[in-house]
Amino acid sequence: MGNFFSDNIGFQSAGLFNLGIKEAFIELTEHSAILVDVREPGFVDFKRFDVPNIIYLAYSLFNEKYQELPEDKPLILADSVGLRSKEAMLFLQKLEYMNIANLPGGIVEWERQGFPTAKNVKEQYSGSCMCQLRQRNKLIKYK
Repeated sequence: MGNFFSDNIGFQSAGLFNLGIKEAFIELTEHSAILVDVREPGFVDFKRFDVPNIIYLAYSLFNEKYQELPEDKPLILADSVGLRSKEAMLFLQKLEYMNIANLPGGIVEWERQGFPTAKNVKEQYSGSCMCQLRQRNKLIKYK
């Protein structure tokens, strides 16, 4: 597992190959790795990983469209914090994908450590809890 990635990087946890944020950035910018962002469109629209090679494949569509992922390149699965990407990785492991890694901490940790993101503030969500999230700057009319 992880044999497409550079030597002596990453770590195993619960049977999954994981990359640290800096390691992932190097693999994405200096090698041929591709980031697979499994966040849903509403979250991707506001904040994106700013890396050259990225595929957006929402977790809700993952089981249906995973065949579109290249098998000849190392894939780094990511989401907001690393939970859905872990599930996507477990799914791919069952299908014997070997060149995959998880990004624990997701875009939250990526941004916290100062790695590049692209933001569209018009798509930002706000709300005091998940049940109240809605896009900022959008007028919501109630009937």
